[in-house]
Amino acid sequence: MRLTRRRFLGGAAAAALGGAGIYELVDRLAPAPARPLAGPLPPEQHVFHLGSVQSEGVEVLVPPLHSEIVTATLAVDDLRAAQHDLERALADLDAAYAADPSGLGVTVAWGIPYFTHRVPAQARTHLPFDRRARKPVLVPERRFPSDPRETILERNDVAVLLRSDDLDHIAAARTSLFDDLDVFHVTSMRRGFAGGGFSGKTSLPKKMAMAAGIPGADLIPDTSELFLGFTSTQKAGLGPGLIANHETLGFVDLRSGYFHGGTHMHLSHITEDLEAWYLNFDFDERVLTAFRPGLTQVKQGAQTVAQGPHDASSAARLAHQFKPTGRFGHSASIQPTSRLLQEVVGPDGTVYPKGTSIPQRADFNTLDNPFAYSADPGRDHQSDEPVAGVHFVVFNPSGDDFARNRLAMDGVLPDGTKLEAGPRSRASGFNSVLTTTHRQNFLVPPRRHRSFPLAEL
Repeated sequence: MRLTRRRFLGGAAAAALGGAGIYELVDRLAPAPARPLAGPLPPEQHVFHLGSVQSEGVEVLVPPLHSEIVTATLAVDDLRAAQHDLERALADLDAAYAADPSGLGVTVAWGIPYFTHRVPAQARTHLPFDRRARKPVLVPERRFPSDPRETILERNDVAVLLRSDDLDHIAAARTSLFDDLDVFHVTSMRRGFAGGGFSGKTSLPKKMAMAAGIPGADLIPDTSELFLGFTSTQKAGLGPGLIANHETLGFVDLRSGYFHGGTHMHLSHITEDLEAWYLNFDFDERVLTAFRPGLTQVKQGAQTVAQGPHDASSAARLAHQFKPTGRFGHSASIQPTSRLLQEVVGPDGTVYPKGTSIPQRADFNTLDNPFAYSADPGRDHQSDEPVAGVHFVVFNPSGDDFARNRLAMDGVLPDGTKLEAGPRSRASGFNSVLTTTHRQNFLVPPRRHRSFPLAEL
């Protein structure tokens, strides 16, 4: 089914009014996958129970079909009353839906403007501190070497991540939190999808990009989990369990302990040039760009490439491969910073072996340009023309931990080593086909403090 220009614009108009628009196609194009039964709600907001399947001999997590992020500023001064009202609405959603993609995942994250303008004294006392970086866990937004000067550093008070296989569940949550409550001014709505191809049928990214007439859509592999063709939710390539919690790896001083069970969340919107990716890079070059030079055992057309602890690159290996090739792969560049350099035993006794991944990603593809809805379309360069992209969401123990990974993606390593490949060169990972339009950092409190954290103090 092809989406005509007229029908797409109708969908975009509906999205601006709070409807799902084009994303209603997801439910018609892909059935919801079977999900394991969810357990009780965890103390952490960011932990979301996903089932797994085998893909080309590798265990991969099955992402929710639908994801949505709503950002907002505050519309109230009475934080205690707002805290009560928001928590009651969140508790009602907890009671109504299972804590897995068959139901609903809700993660409420708070930005620097909230802490500095609304609870400044409390924040100075209670916000966690990064021991390793010697700075707060929640750091100001910044541009990275491959970001254009136009990248917008946002200043939202709050961001709410909604995840489900059922679009109606997300719509009900959005209504409950942002329409029925009078505590927020919505600044953006960001919508998208992932997966749908693990059963061997055509995946959602391929179908949605084709329906929207995205240039290069016909070149996406039929069963690709995401637009760029490789599976990104390998279980061994994502942080397990509670590894992204502030307290797990010992990087963070929790100070009062108020944010025990919390984490850091980075949010950005990135456009993807699918035509350049598939026409300018043949399959072998896409492999070395996505992973590392010298990875020759990947069969033609493979989408899931093992990235377990034993497959991870060290800083020495990265530099050794860069010297003769003048290039580095995306995975190889960030693995020296995103994987454990030694075994760690968490506070609960969980053993995390050397090479274990730390970040827990929750990114998803989108046709937003850059958002489904913007309260400031001029500033955000909002357009009704669909574009391939990704709303990038990742949980790390701290903001500095995220920044180390993002700098490494640009060839800048923590020891000061710089792999000089050019910030937007095709030799430096994905950078030549990705453009970041917006960025912001957030702190995700534990579930018990998710509603207006520190307001009761």
